[in-house]
Amino acid sequence: MAEIEIVIQQFVAQNLLFSENGFPYGNEASFLQEGIIDSLGVMELVTFTGTAFGVAVDPQEITPENFDSVSRLAAYIRRKTGVPSDATSQLESDSGSHARSGLPTA
Repeated sequence: MAEIEIVIQQFVAQNLLFSENGFPYGNEASFLQEGIIDSLGVMELVTFTGTAFGVAVDPQEITPENFDSVSRLAAYIRRKTGVPSDATSQLESDSGSHARSGLPTA
């Protein structure tokens, strides 16, 4: 799994689900439909995205298409940062270990 998704899962599990057991959903699970977050949780995700990944989030970009699942948020972060979706996976397979892409780890 790519590092961006792992960082998002860890943030959501620890800060929104208050879980010590990790993120119990699939990456495609809707944050809103599953009751994982509410509107305040969306704002926490926006703040997290800016802080953890250096992404300036335009208010018009705060949509379910960008923020409603681990996969959607990771895709949005990749578009904003220019990181290709397979870059981390390729680095991991080239090095035989987890890639260090400069992203924060929790």
